[in-house]
Amino acid sequence: MRKHWDNCIAHFDEDVTAFIAEYFGKSDRRCLLVAAAGFDPRSRRIAEMLATAMLTRVTALFIREERGRPNANLVADADANEAELRALLPDCRVLRVNVFGDDDAPVGGMRIASTLSAVDIPAEVTDVVLDLTALSIGIGFPAARLLLELCEQTAARSFHLMIASNPELDDRIVSEPSNRPMAVRGFSGTAGFGGTLEVATVWLPQLTKGRGATLDGIGRSVGDCYKICPVVPFPARDPRRADALLAEHQSRLVDEWFVDPRDIVYVSERNPLDCYRTLSTLKARYDLAVEGIYEPQIILSPVGSKVMAAGALMAAIEHDLRVEYLETVRYEFHATTHPTAPPPEMVVHLLLAGPAYTDMEAAVYECPAVTGEAGTTSPKDSKSADAEATAAD
Repeated sequence: MRKHWDNCIAHFDEDVTAFIAEYFGKSDRRCLLVAAAGFDPRSRRIAEMLATAMLTRVTALFIREERGRPNANLVADADANEAELRALLPDCRVLRVNVFGDDDAPVGGMRIASTLSAVDIPAEVTDVVLDLTALSIGIGFPAARLLLELCEQTAARSFHLMIASNPELDDRIVSEPSNRPMAVRGFSGTAGFGGTLEVATVWLPQLTKGRGATLDGIGRSVGDCYKICPVVPFPARDPRRADALLAEHQSRLVDEWFVDPRDIVYVSERNPLDCYRTLSTLKARYDLAVEGIYEPQIILSPVGSKVMAAGALMAAIEHDLRVEYLETVRYEFHATTHPTAPPPEMVVHLLLAGPAYTDMEAAVYECPAVTGEAGTTSPKDSKSADAEATAAD
């Protein structure tokens, strides 16, 4: 159990920049960055920040997710991003991962896990950073679990998650889902294997704009549920985002899933720890409620915001939950459908493992975050901090 995740070291927005400059700017830091080199314009943000702070002390593994029917314009955008990333971090390798096999089965998770397992991380590397910004769930989740476990085997090595999030830009990315929903590799869960009680499933699908077909496909795979508890972003940069999502999916919620309004789960759009704590609390209460009557199973489907998905990732790893997902066949990016540019990215940093958690004095010295100073939240104030940020927006 990773009890330190209850009050995980975290930084947001400008404090991420300050943390990177102070922490990664130290001459004894050596970093391995694992990130996407795709079409997403946010692909370069974290690499730029690390390159500025570390110069030649960072190496990188950039992942190109290859899909069968790519949009030519997006391929060109991905090529341009890859070229810029290579220029930023010359000591890098680009790994091309075919997300689908010859029979159109989604195999990207298996392939990335096999590749990363074979990577020899040099002994001098003190920090591994996974940039989830532009990685799909089917690739990012297996990579996160594997890299976390590798770092936990080395006491002096830290593992970081970083995300540059922009919900308004997410709304412009349209995906065409495949027809084969399945559990993400490494996230099949344990409920129903060898138990004597009937399994009662609670499914938590993350509502996202334009992803109704994806949710329908996953729902058919999940099957009968004891409850369906949709996850929506609140607080959010747009205070009406949750309302808009509930309105878009109203027919699905009312006529197909029969969702009780009291079962809607609200989690912060900017703080993944809020999602992690909420899902952990839900898991504990559900286990207690059905103990001795049913075998509880919670299934997560984080198909939208990567910040919220990061919280779901932590909960899935900590509590061995199933993550059901439907891989994307192709993307469309409507970059010019809005008259104004989207608001700036919200940047998030999480320290999931490392020496800071084995020596609390070092944690306080290295990361003021643990003391509740600016740029971090504690369990008691995460909601209030998000509410203040929403009110300010």
